[in-house]
Amino acid sequence: MPLIVLCGYPCSGKTQRAEELKVCFERRTDRKVHIVGDGALGIEKNTVYADSQKEKNVRASLKAEVERKVNKDDIVIFDSLNYIKGYRYELFCLIKHTQTPHCLVYCLTSDEISSTWNASRDAAEQYNQDIFDALVLRFEAPDSRNRWDSPLFTILKDDILPYEDISDALFKRKAPPPNQSTQSQPLSSVNFLHELDKITQDVLLAIFNSLKTSVPGDLITVPGATEKIELTRTVNMAELRKLRRQFISYTKTHPTENSGHISNMFVQYLNKSIH
Repeated sequence: MPLIVLCGYPCSGKTQRAEELKVCFERRTDRKVHIVGDGALGIEKNTVYADSQKEKNVRASLKAEVERKVNKDDIVIFDSLNYIKGYRYELFCLIKHTQTPHCLVYCLTSDEISSTWNASRDAAEQYNQDIFDALVLRFEAPDSRNRWDSPLFTILKDDILPYEDISDALFKRKAPPPNQSTQSQPLSSVNFLHELDKITQDVLLAIFNSLKTSVPGDLITVPGATEKIELTRTVNMAELRKLRRQFISYTKTHPTENSGHISNMFVQYLNKSIH
């Protein structure tokens, strides 16, 4: 029957929330509840998330398992990072095909809190710091304006699980019509926001990789930009991620007509901000 998709940073409390949801639904309904997630596959996360092809294969396996479990009677809870917008859209297409409702539960934490929780785990369960930082950097936050991210429930670490609201979203709402994916959206705004998110993310990834070997005074080349990052002092990824969020917020309200200018605009913004 319904599908609940969890998403969030590594070590953001997703598995705990999945278990809470399972207990609530089993107590208050007669439906079977299935949890699908990384744990069931027995993956070695630091090996998988360090290799894009292995990660892609794991995502495909998880999606296939969700597809097998989704039916007209049971509740499926998908407990994984689910950090890629395109992947969440694929899950949305899946539930449209099976004609069942879904919702997204976003476990929102800061990267500092998630990093602390990661460090408190048993060594065998921890993400390596490089893997953790890369996953946080690549995370594409859900947006309730996207139909594949809606209805969206954002839960902070100390929040009480909004069971009633989630239940209503699943059982008192019609499934999306199967032809909804063919409806057009304003391409200019959708494409611009997608390009803005992707380009700035690619720039930060390039900087992240260069920081391992760079020292203050170095010039860093980034994809799509003719200008270079002038590394005049030591910066960390938390600061760069904050600057990226600020740049995106500003650029959303002052969009450029040419997405090819985004890289240079972002580089200029970073250079001014870190000097």
